[in-house]
Amino acid sequence: MNTSSRRFRRAAVAVASVALLPLSLTACSDDSKDSASSDSSTSSAAEEKTSKAPADDMGGMTEPFGPACASVPKGGKGSFTGMAKDPVATAASNNPALSTLVTAVKKAGLVDTLNNAKDITVFAPTNDAFAKIPKADLDKVLADKAQLTKILTYHVVGKKLAPKDLESGSYETLEKSKLTTSGSGESYKVNGSADVVCGNVRTANANVHIIDTVLMPKS
Repeated sequence: MNTSSRRFRRAAVAVASVALLPLSLTACSDDSKDSASSDSSTSSAAEEKTSKAPADDMGGMTEPFGPACASVPKGGKGSFTGMAKDPVATAASNNPALSTLVTAVKKAGLVDTLNNAKDITVFAPTNDAFAKIPKADLDKVLADKAQLTKILTYHVVGKKLAPKDLESGSYETLEKSKLTTSGSGESYKVNGSADVVCGNVRTANANVHIIDTVLMPKS
């Protein structure tokens, strides 16, 4: 090969290399953009997931606790999920363990009062709690609307109480006198006598702590 041919070949290779360089840079740039876009999408998805996480108004504890929780229906309107969708009086009416309380609330004419209240706590006595009261005495109370209203509103506090709030507290009730709470972990008492047997139950407008004894306000 003569000198002219070799020079021509070298020039052609150099031109081809220069021509390919922008294409290589473009490919690298596109890969970088795709990677950045992927990272951005992942970050956005994580932020969106975090922003949609439900707020916890039960003091860090998100599940109902206590031995009586096992008797709550697993599905339907009377389940924990179902009760969370309804206002408190309606939610209680769907729970078989609270049927006596619901009857008392209806007799006292408090269904709308409780359902329309905002951010309250209800200490809800079970059927067994009412069964501790001699039948004659219970029937007498159920027939006396004023006394029944006084007792039932004593079970309601005008703000939401989380488990941490039950550790040591004194709270004014809708009846206008106070009740006290004490305990820790998953063991709490109200007025030193009623045990919380299923706490941390949510309804649409209330936090509910189910108790094993009917609370009686001071006369």
